[in-house]
Amino acid sequence: MSTTAPAAEPVALKRSLSLPLVVLYGLGNILGAGIYVLIGEVAGGAGYLAPLSFVLAALTVVFTAFSYAELTSRFPVSAGEAVYVQEGFGRVKLSVLVGLLVAFAGMFSAATISKGFVGYLQLFISMPAAMTIVLVVLALGALAAWGISESVMVAALLTLFEILGLLLILWVGYGDLLTLPARLDEIVGGLDMGSSTGVLLGAFLAFFAFIGFEDMVNVAEEVKHPRRNLPLAIFISLLVSGALYVSIATVAVLVVAPEDLAASNAPLALVYQQATGQPAIAIGLISVVAVINGALIQIIMASRLLYGMGRNGWLPAALAYVHPRRQTPIIATAVVAVTIICLALFAPLLTLASLTSLALLAVFALINLALIRIKHRQVPGSAVRSYPLWVPVLGVITSIAMASFSLILLLE
Repeated sequence: MSTTAPAAEPVALKRSLSLPLVVLYGLGNILGAGIYVLIGEVAGGAGYLAPLSFVLAALTVVFTAFSYAELTSRFPVSAGEAVYVQEGFGRVKLSVLVGLLVAFAGMFSAATISKGFVGYLQLFISMPAAMTIVLVVLALGALAAWGISESVMVAALLTLFEILGLLLILWVGYGDLLTLPARLDEIVGGLDMGSSTGVLLGAFLAFFAFIGFEDMVNVAEEVKHPRRNLPLAIFISLLVSGALYVSIATVAVLVVAPEDLAASNAPLALVYQQATGQPAIAIGLISVVAVINGALIQIIMASRLLYGMGRNGWLPAALAYVHPRRQTPIIATAVVAVTIICLALFAPLLTLASLTSLALLAVFALINLALIRIKHRQVPGSAVRSYPLWVPVLGVITSIAMASFSLILLLE
Protein backbone atom coordinates (compact mmCIF):
# COMPACT_ATOMS: atom_id res chain seq x y z
CA MET A 1 0.00 0.00 0.00
CA SER A 2 1.45 3.35 -1.04
CA THR A 3 2.09 5.90 1.69
CA THR A 4 2.77 8.74 -0.74
CA ALA A 5 0.86 11.85 0.29
CA PRO A 6 -1.50 13.26 -2.32
CA ALA A 7 -0.30 16.35 -4.15
CA ALA A 8 -1.53 19.55 -2.59
CA GLU A 9 -4.21 21.38 -4.49
CA PRO A 10 -3.00 24.70 -5.93
CA VAL A 11 -4.18 27.71 -3.99
CA ALA A 12 -6.98 29.55 -5.80
CA LEU A 13 -7.68 33.26 -5.88
CA LYS A 14 -10.32 34.47 -3.44
CA ARG A 15 -13.74 35.15 -5.04
CA SER A 16 -14.94 38.08 -2.93
CA LEU A 17 -15.73 41.07 -5.20
CA SER A 18 -19.37 42.19 -5.49
CA LEU A 19 -20.84 44.29 -8.33
CA PRO A 20 -20.47 47.63 -6.45
CA LEU A 21 -16.84 46.86 -5.63
CA VAL A 22 -16.06 45.91 -9.23
CA VAL A 23 -17.72 49.12 -10.49
CA LEU A 24 -15.68 51.21 -8.07
CA TYR A 25 -12.56 49.23 -9.04
CA GLY A 26 -13.19 50.07 -12.70
CA LEU A 27 -14.05 53.71 -12.01
CA GLY A 28 -10.96 54.14 -9.87
CA ASN A 29 -8.82 52.80 -12.67
CA ILE A 30 -10.44 54.88 -15.41
CA LEU A 31 -10.70 58.17 -13.53
CA GLY A 32 -7.28 58.06 -11.90
CA ALA A 33 -5.56 57.11 -15.15
CA GLY A 34 -6.64 60.09 -17.14
CA ILE A 35 -8.51 63.18 -16.13
CA TYR A 36 -6.32 64.10 -13.15
CA VAL A 37 -3.06 63.66 -15.08
CA LEU A 38 -3.65 64.32 -18.79
CA ILE A 39 -6.44 66.90 -19.02
CA GLY A 40 -3.80 69.58 -19.55
CA GLU A 41 -2.12 67.65 -22.36
CA VAL A 42 -5.48 67.07 -24.09
CA ALA A 43 -6.30 70.78 -23.84
CA GLY A 44 -2.85 71.61 -25.19
CA GLY A 45 -3.60 69.60 -28.33
CA ALA A 46 -7.31 70.29 -28.85
CA GLY A 47 -7.61 73.75 -27.29
CA TYR A 48 -11.16 74.75 -26.48
CA LEU A 49 -12.39 71.65 -28.29
CA ALA A 50 -10.97 69.34 -25.62
CA PRO A 51 -14.49 68.09 -24.71
CA LEU A 52 -14.89 66.93 -28.33
CA SER A 53 -11.65 64.94 -28.01
CA PHE A 54 -13.14 63.09 -25.04
CA VAL A 55 -16.31 62.36 -27.01
CA LEU A 56 -14.28 60.91 -29.91
CA ALA A 57 -12.22 58.84 -27.50
CA ALA A 58 -15.41 57.48 -25.94
CA LEU A 59 -16.73 56.48 -29.37
CA THR A 60 -13.46 54.65 -30.00
CA VAL A 61 -13.84 52.45 -26.94
CA VAL A 62 -17.60 51.85 -26.75
CA PHE A 63 -17.77 49.03 -29.34
CA THR A 64 -14.73 47.32 -27.86
CA ALA A 65 -16.36 47.60 -24.43
CA PHE A 66 -19.32 45.58 -25.72
CA SER A 67 -16.91 43.00 -27.10
CA TYR A 68 -15.16 42.73 -23.74
CA ALA A 69 -18.53 42.35 -22.02
CA GLU A 70 -19.41 39.38 -24.22
CA LEU A 71 -15.99 37.77 -23.97
CA THR A 72 -15.81 38.00 -20.18
CA SER A 73 -19.28 36.45 -20.06
CA ARG A 74 -18.03 33.58 -22.25
CA PHE A 75 -14.66 33.15 -20.49
CA PRO A 76 -14.68 34.56 -16.91
CA VAL A 77 -11.01 33.85 -16.14
CA SER A 78 -7.82 35.73 -15.31
CA ALA A 79 -5.43 36.66 -18.16
CA GLY A 80 -8.60 37.62 -20.04
CA GLU A 81 -7.18 39.10 -23.24
CA ALA A 82 -4.64 36.31 -23.70
CA VAL A 83 -7.37 33.71 -23.23
CA TYR A 84 -9.72 35.50 -25.65
CA VAL A 85 -7.08 35.60 -28.38
CA GLN A 86 -6.21 31.95 -27.76
CA GLU A 87 -9.88 30.98 -28.10
CA GLY A 88 -10.22 33.05 -31.26
CA PHE A 89 -6.98 32.23 -33.09
CA GLY A 90 -5.56 29.17 -31.32
CA ARG A 91 -2.02 30.56 -31.47
CA VAL A 92 -0.13 30.48 -28.20
CA LYS A 93 2.59 32.92 -29.32
CA LEU A 94 -0.03 35.50 -30.35
CA SER A 95 -1.87 35.00 -27.06
CA VAL A 96 1.33 35.52 -25.09
CA LEU A 97 2.13 38.64 -27.12
CA VAL A 98 -1.32 40.10 -26.42
CA GLY A 99 -1.08 39.26 -22.74
CA LEU A 100 2.31 40.92 -22.47
CA LEU A 101 1.07 43.98 -24.38
CA VAL A 102 -1.80 44.39 -21.92
CA ALA A 103 0.45 43.83 -18.91
CA PHE A 104 3.00 46.36 -20.16
CA ALA A 105 0.22 48.81 -21.06
CA GLY A 106 -0.94 48.58 -17.46
CA MET A 107 2.59 49.14 -16.21
CA PHE A 108 3.11 52.04 -18.65
CA SER A 109 -0.14 53.50 -17.33
CA ALA A 110 0.86 53.08 -13.68
CA ALA A 111 4.24 54.69 -14.43
CA THR A 112 2.47 57.62 -16.12
CA ILE A 113 0.18 58.01 -13.13
CA SER A 114 3.11 57.82 -10.70
CA LYS A 115 4.86 60.69 -12.51
CA GLY A 116 1.61 62.69 -12.36
CA PHE A 117 1.44 62.03 -8.63
CA VAL A 118 4.70 63.93 -8.13
CA GLY A 119 3.20 67.09 -9.68
CA TYR A 120 0.22 67.11 -7.31
CA LEU A 121 2.29 66.17 -4.25
CA GLN A 122 4.54 69.18 -4.82
CA LEU A 123 1.56 71.38 -3.99
CA PHE A 124 2.14 70.34 -0.37
CA ILE A 125 5.65 69.01 0.07
CA SER A 126 8.88 69.11 -1.87
CA MET A 127 10.47 65.67 -2.24
CA PRO A 128 12.85 64.32 -4.86
CA ALA A 129 10.76 62.88 -7.68
CA ALA A 130 12.69 59.60 -7.84
CA MET A 131 12.35 58.96 -4.12
CA THR A 132 8.63 59.75 -4.22
CA ILE A 133 7.98 57.36 -7.10
CA VAL A 134 9.92 54.49 -5.52
CA LEU A 135 8.26 54.83 -2.10
CA VAL A 136 4.75 55.16 -3.52
CA VAL A 137 5.00 52.22 -5.93
CA LEU A 138 6.55 49.94 -3.30
CA ALA A 139 3.78 50.84 -0.83
CA LEU A 140 1.08 50.18 -3.42
CA GLY A 141 2.71 46.88 -4.40
CA ALA A 142 2.71 45.81 -0.75
CA LEU A 143 -0.98 46.71 -0.47
CA ALA A 144 -1.83 44.74 -3.62
CA ALA A 145 0.05 41.72 -2.24
CA TRP A 146 -1.72 42.01 1.13
CA GLY A 147 -5.10 40.80 -0.18
CA ILE A 148 -7.62 41.36 -2.96
CA SER A 149 -10.49 42.26 -0.63
CA GLU A 150 -8.33 44.69 1.32
CA SER A 151 -6.69 46.32 -1.71
CA VAL A 152 -9.91 46.66 -3.70
CA MET A 153 -11.75 48.00 -0.65
CA VAL A 154 -9.06 50.67 -0.29
CA ALA A 155 -9.32 51.37 -4.03
CA ALA A 156 -13.12 51.68 -3.72
CA LEU A 157 -12.83 54.23 -0.91
CA LEU A 158 -10.24 56.21 -2.84
CA THR A 159 -12.50 56.12 -5.90
CA LEU A 160 -15.25 57.82 -3.93
CA PHE A 161 -12.76 60.60 -3.15
CA GLU A 162 -11.87 60.83 -6.85
CA ILE A 163 -15.50 61.31 -7.80
CA LEU A 164 -15.90 63.86 -5.00
CA GLY A 165 -12.96 65.82 -6.43
CA LEU A 166 -14.45 65.90 -9.92
CA LEU A 167 -17.84 66.97 -8.56
CA LEU A 168 -16.06 69.73 -6.64
CA ILE A 169 -14.52 71.02 -9.88
CA LEU A 170 -17.96 71.02 -11.51
CA TRP A 171 -19.39 72.88 -8.51
CA VAL A 172 -16.80 75.67 -8.45
CA GLY A 173 -16.89 75.97 -12.25
CA TYR A 174 -20.68 76.06 -12.48
CA GLY A 175 -20.75 79.81 -13.04
CA ASP A 176 -18.32 79.55 -15.95
CA LEU A 177 -20.32 76.63 -17.35
CA LEU A 178 -23.35 78.93 -17.57
CA THR A 179 -21.36 81.14 -19.98
CA LEU A 180 -21.02 78.28 -22.50
CA PRO A 181 -23.89 79.43 -24.79
CA ALA A 182 -22.41 82.94 -25.04
CA ARG A 183 -18.91 81.60 -25.74
CA LEU A 184 -19.92 78.86 -28.17
CA ASP A 185 -18.89 80.87 -31.23
CA GLU A 186 -15.52 81.59 -29.65
CA ILE A 187 -14.98 77.89 -28.96
CA VAL A 188 -16.09 76.32 -32.26
CA GLY A 189 -15.86 79.28 -34.61
CA GLY A 190 -12.25 78.67 -35.54
CA LEU A 191 -12.67 74.99 -36.41
CA ASP A 192 -10.52 74.21 -39.45
CA MET A 193 -8.11 71.54 -40.67
CA GLY A 194 -5.46 72.62 -38.18
CA SER A 195 -7.82 72.48 -35.23
CA SER A 196 -9.22 69.16 -36.48
CA THR A 197 -5.73 67.72 -36.29
CA GLY A 198 -5.44 69.02 -32.74
CA VAL A 199 -8.77 67.44 -31.81
CA LEU A 200 -7.61 64.07 -33.18
CA LEU A 201 -4.35 64.32 -31.27
CA GLY A 202 -6.35 65.28 -28.18
CA ALA A 203 -8.64 62.28 -28.76
CA PHE A 204 -5.62 60.00 -28.87
CA LEU A 205 -4.44 61.34 -25.51
CA ALA A 206 -8.00 61.32 -24.15
CA PHE A 207 -8.22 57.64 -25.12
CA PHE A 208 -5.69 57.05 -22.33
CA ALA A 209 -8.26 58.48 -19.92
CA PHE A 210 -10.68 55.64 -20.73
CA ILE A 211 -8.11 52.93 -20.14
CA GLY A 212 -9.23 50.76 -17.27
CA PHE A 213 -12.50 49.15 -18.32
CA GLU A 214 -10.55 46.36 -20.02
CA ASP A 215 -8.54 45.72 -16.85
CA MET A 216 -11.67 44.64 -15.01
CA VAL A 217 -11.72 41.28 -16.83
CA ASN A 218 -8.42 40.28 -15.23
CA VAL A 219 -9.98 40.01 -11.77
CA ALA A 220 -12.73 37.72 -13.13
CA GLU A 221 -11.71 34.83 -10.86
CA GLU A 222 -12.14 37.07 -7.82
CA VAL A 223 -15.61 38.39 -8.80
CA LYS A 224 -18.87 36.96 -7.54
CA HIS A 225 -21.18 35.88 -10.41
CA PRO A 226 -18.72 37.14 -13.06
CA ARG A 227 -20.88 36.32 -16.11
CA ARG A 228 -23.48 38.81 -14.90
CA ASN A 229 -21.52 41.29 -12.81
CA LEU A 230 -18.51 41.96 -15.03
CA PRO A 231 -20.44 43.08 -18.16
CA LEU A 232 -22.67 45.28 -15.99
CA ALA A 233 -19.64 46.77 -14.23
CA ILE A 234 -17.94 47.58 -17.55
CA PHE A 235 -20.96 49.49 -18.88
CA ILE A 236 -21.67 51.37 -15.64
CA SER A 237 -18.02 52.42 -15.26
CA LEU A 238 -17.75 53.71 -18.83
CA LEU A 239 -21.06 55.60 -18.69
CA VAL A 240 -20.19 57.39 -15.44
CA SER A 241 -16.59 58.18 -16.43
CA GLY A 242 -17.56 59.40 -19.91
CA ALA A 243 -20.15 61.83 -18.52
CA LEU A 244 -17.67 63.15 -15.95
CA TYR A 245 -14.88 63.55 -18.52
CA VAL A 246 -16.86 65.62 -20.99
CA SER A 247 -18.26 67.80 -18.18
CA ILE A 248 -14.86 68.35 -16.55
CA ALA A 249 -13.14 69.10 -19.88
CA THR A 250 -15.82 71.69 -20.67
CA VAL A 251 -15.47 73.41 -17.30
CA ALA A 252 -11.67 73.28 -17.45
CA VAL A 253 -11.33 75.12 -20.79
CA LEU A 254 -13.98 77.67 -19.79
CA VAL A 255 -12.19 78.50 -16.53
CA VAL A 256 -8.54 78.29 -17.66
CA ALA A 257 -7.04 79.01 -21.08
CA PRO A 258 -6.00 75.72 -22.77
CA GLU A 259 -2.36 76.81 -23.07
CA ASP A 260 -2.24 77.44 -19.31
CA LEU A 261 -3.76 74.03 -18.61
CA ALA A 262 -1.13 72.42 -20.82
CA ALA A 263 1.67 74.18 -18.94
CA SER A 264 0.49 73.05 -15.48
CA ASN A 265 1.77 69.98 -13.60
CA ALA A 266 -1.49 69.96 -11.60
CA PRO A 267 -4.16 71.13 -14.08
CA LEU A 268 -7.28 70.48 -12.00
CA ALA A 269 -5.74 72.30 -9.06
CA LEU A 270 -5.19 75.26 -11.38
CA VAL A 271 -8.86 75.15 -12.44
CA TYR A 272 -9.91 75.24 -8.79
CA GLN A 273 -7.61 78.19 -8.05
CA GLN A 274 -8.84 80.20 -11.03
CA ALA A 275 -12.50 79.49 -10.30
CA THR A 276 -12.39 80.27 -6.56
CA GLY A 277 -9.37 82.52 -6.07
CA GLN A 278 -8.42 80.22 -3.18
CA PRO A 279 -5.48 77.83 -2.68
CA ALA A 280 -6.26 74.42 -4.15
CA ILE A 281 -5.71 72.51 -0.91
CA ALA A 282 -8.85 70.34 -1.06
CA ILE A 283 -8.64 69.47 -4.75
CA GLY A 284 -4.89 68.96 -4.42
CA LEU A 285 -5.35 66.38 -1.66
CA ILE A 286 -8.10 64.63 -3.60
CA SER A 287 -5.96 64.62 -6.73
CA VAL A 288 -3.10 62.97 -4.84
CA VAL A 289 -5.53 60.28 -3.68
CA ALA A 290 -6.92 59.82 -7.18
CA VAL A 291 -3.54 59.39 -8.77
CA ILE A 292 -2.46 56.86 -6.12
CA ASN A 293 -5.66 54.90 -6.71
CA GLY A 294 -5.11 54.65 -10.45
CA ALA A 295 -1.62 53.23 -9.92
CA LEU A 296 -2.84 50.73 -7.30
CA ILE A 297 -5.48 49.31 -9.60
CA GLN A 298 -3.05 48.97 -12.50
CA ILE A 299 -0.71 46.99 -10.22
CA ILE A 300 -3.56 44.67 -9.27
CA MET A 301 -4.52 44.17 -12.92
CA ALA A 302 -1.05 43.55 -14.32
CA SER A 303 -0.12 41.12 -11.54
CA ARG A 304 -3.31 39.08 -12.12
CA LEU A 305 -2.59 38.98 -15.84
CA LEU A 306 0.96 37.69 -15.31
CA TYR A 307 -0.42 35.19 -12.77
CA GLY A 308 -2.97 33.86 -15.28
CA MET A 309 -0.36 33.53 -18.03
CA GLY A 310 2.02 31.77 -15.65
CA ARG A 311 -0.70 29.35 -14.61
CA ASN A 312 -1.42 28.53 -18.26
CA GLY A 313 2.25 27.78 -18.86
CA TRP A 314 2.75 30.79 -21.15
CA LEU A 315 5.17 32.52 -18.74
CA PRO A 316 7.43 31.15 -15.96
CA ALA A 317 5.42 29.12 -13.44
CA ALA A 318 6.81 31.18 -10.56
CA LEU A 319 4.49 34.02 -11.60
CA ALA A 320 1.52 31.74 -10.81
CA TYR A 321 2.58 31.29 -7.18
CA VAL A 322 -0.23 32.31 -4.82
CA HIS A 323 0.54 33.02 -1.16
CA PRO A 324 -1.28 30.36 0.91
CA ARG A 325 -2.62 32.79 3.50
CA ARG A 326 -3.05 36.05 1.59
CA GLN A 327 -4.28 34.26 -1.59
CA THR A 328 -2.58 36.82 -3.84
CA PRO A 329 0.06 36.35 -6.59
CA ILE A 330 2.93 37.93 -4.67
CA ILE A 331 5.76 37.13 -7.10
CA ALA A 332 3.84 38.57 -10.05
CA THR A 333 3.00 41.63 -7.94
CA ALA A 334 6.68 42.19 -7.09
CA VAL A 335 7.70 41.90 -10.75
CA VAL A 336 5.03 44.45 -11.73
CA ALA A 337 6.05 46.95 -9.01
CA VAL A 338 9.74 46.86 -9.94
CA THR A 339 8.96 47.27 -13.65
CA ILE A 340 6.73 50.28 -12.95
CA ILE A 341 9.46 51.95 -10.91
CA CYS A 342 11.98 51.53 -13.75
CA LEU A 343 9.55 52.91 -16.36
CA ALA A 344 8.53 55.88 -14.20
CA LEU A 345 12.13 56.84 -13.48
CA PHE A 346 13.45 56.69 -17.04
CA ALA A 347 10.62 57.42 -19.53
CA PRO A 348 8.92 60.82 -20.25
CA LEU A 349 5.23 61.16 -19.34
CA LEU A 350 3.92 61.71 -22.86
CA THR A 351 5.99 58.81 -24.18
CA LEU A 352 4.47 56.51 -21.56
CA ALA A 353 0.94 57.70 -22.31
CA SER A 354 1.43 57.28 -26.07
CA LEU A 355 2.93 53.79 -25.69
CA THR A 356 0.04 52.78 -23.44
CA SER A 357 -2.58 53.97 -25.90
CA LEU A 358 -0.93 52.45 -28.99
CA ALA A 359 -0.42 49.09 -27.27
CA LEU A 360 -4.04 48.91 -26.17
CA LEU A 361 -5.41 50.00 -29.55
CA ALA A 362 -3.51 47.09 -31.12
CA VAL A 363 -4.89 44.76 -28.44
CA PHE A 364 -8.44 46.08 -28.94
CA ALA A 365 -8.26 45.36 -32.67
CA LEU A 366 -7.12 41.78 -32.00
CA ILE A 367 -9.74 41.23 -29.28
CA ASN A 368 -12.53 42.30 -31.62
CA LEU A 369 -11.16 40.06 -34.40
CA ALA A 370 -10.99 37.17 -31.93
CA LEU A 371 -14.65 37.68 -30.98
CA ILE A 372 -15.64 37.68 -34.65
CA ARG A 373 -13.95 34.29 -35.11
CA ILE A 374 -15.44 32.93 -31.87
CA LYS A 375 -18.94 33.98 -32.94
CA HIS A 376 -18.54 32.03 -36.18
CA ARG A 377 -17.37 28.88 -34.41
CA GLN A 378 -19.05 28.76 -30.99
CA VAL A 379 -22.70 29.01 -30.03
CA PRO A 380 -23.00 31.04 -26.80
CA GLY A 381 -24.54 29.37 -23.75
CA SER A 382 -27.71 30.62 -22.12
CA ALA A 383 -25.72 32.53 -19.47
CA VAL A 384 -23.64 34.44 -22.03
CA ARG A 385 -24.42 38.05 -22.98
CA SER A 386 -24.15 38.03 -26.78
CA TYR A 387 -24.22 41.09 -29.07
CA PRO A 388 -24.61 41.46 -32.87
CA LEU A 389 -21.65 40.73 -35.13
CA TRP A 390 -21.43 44.36 -36.25
CA VAL A 391 -20.32 45.34 -32.73
CA PRO A 392 -16.84 43.73 -32.92
CA VAL A 393 -16.59 44.71 -36.61
CA LEU A 394 -16.97 48.38 -35.67
CA GLY A 395 -14.61 47.77 -32.76
CA VAL A 396 -11.90 46.67 -35.21
CA ILE A 397 -12.51 49.65 -37.50
CA THR A 398 -12.49 52.30 -34.76
CA SER A 399 -9.39 50.86 -33.06
CA ILE A 400 -7.37 50.67 -36.29
CA ALA A 401 -8.54 54.12 -37.39
CA MET A 402 -7.54 55.75 -34.09
CA ALA A 403 -4.15 53.99 -34.07
CA SER A 404 -3.47 55.01 -37.69
CA PHE A 405 -4.41 58.66 -37.15
CA SER A 406 -2.32 58.73 -33.99
CA LEU A 407 0.79 57.29 -35.65
CA ILE A 408 0.52 59.81 -38.49
CA LEU A 409 0.15 62.70 -36.06
CA LEU A 410 2.94 61.55 -33.77
CA LEU A 411 5.37 61.01 -36.66
CA GLU A 412 4.76 64.43 -38.21
